[in-house]
Amino acid sequence: MTALLDPRLSDCRRIFLQEFSLEASIGFHDFEKEARQRILVSVELFVPKQVSSSTRDDVQDVVDYDFIRMGVHKLTHSRHYNLQETLIDDIVRLCFEPQGVRAVRVTTQKPDVYPDCQTVGIEVFEWRPS
Repeated sequence: MTALLDPRLSDCRRIFLQEFSLEASIGFHDFEKEARQRILVSVELFVPKQVSSSTRDDVQDVVDYDFIRMGVHKLTHSRHYNLQETLIDDIVRLCFEPQGVRAVRVTTQKPDVYPDCQTVGIEVFEWRPS
């Protein structure tokens, strides 16, 4: 949530999807390639209020988090990913498809990889490319 402290985001809403649980083919270890594994994906979109408000109370006027949820689901079921970094890069590109998105934070976690770790993961925060 500290990203909202950045003055460039002071006029933004934070639209988020937290710990979306999916089964994905991901990992470069042999044991990870044998079966799909559970991953958790969290996404935050920072969207200016002026483009994420509706005077009509209509979802078509805002960035719809269903779009992100369905897009992440489609990505994780489209192929095998060796690296979480590659998956995150694809999710970030998806998140910038709606024109109003100013910045994105994405986290992926693999909670079942190691018995002695609660989870392992990757996080990225990116501004809309110029």
